[in-house]
Amino acid sequence: MNAKKILLNGILHENPTFRLVLGMCPTLAITYQAANGVAMGLATTFVLVFSNLVISLLRRWIPDQIRIPAFVIVIATFVTVVEMVMHAFLPDLYDTLGVFISLIVVNCIIFARAESFAFKNRPFASVLDGLGMGLGFTLAITLLSCLRELLGAGTVFGAHVLPEGFQPMAIAVQPAGGFILLGLLLAAVTALSNRSRKEAPR
Repeated sequence: MNAKKILLNGILHENPTFRLVLGMCPTLAITYQAANGVAMGLATTFVLVFSNLVISLLRRWIPDQIRIPAFVIVIATFVTVVEMVMHAFLPDLYDTLGVFISLIVVNCIIFARAESFAFKNRPFASVLDGLGMGLGFTLAITLLSCLRELLGAGTVFGAHVLPEGFQPMAIAVQPAGGFILLGLLLAAVTALSNRSRKEAPR
């Protein structure tokens, strides 16, 4: 399979957030600050890449009947690594993300790629798939995080970017605001995708 195509697939054509609408729990829960979106995205990318790699390497020795428990063990191992590292070196961020770090274990993006790609393909392709999906997820939730923080506080990554007279929209950093802004982004991405299809040469 073409390496570039695999990598871009997760970023553009099958973006987990904007195209497949997966991983909505962390997407809506922790994206009220841009830093949270980046941290969760990178943590998920790490788990995606290494769980895909290990599952692909072991795919010939994992019986089909126990593949789901095997996936859970592999994924949970790398989530534990992320959790311990973040707890040791980024305690404030660890406290902010809280239980959502542990919930990466049951993130449907990771399970979907393990089942549909890593368990059926070679290690290199599986790593690229995990990287592409992880980057796609990171870019999507970072965009949503920046938008929510900008509208809700007038800042991006804690830096003021809007005039002092700006009145923050409190709803933007609340769950309802997350739903509304995510819906608008999904609509925009779908509209752009449909437009590009129509303009593509036949």
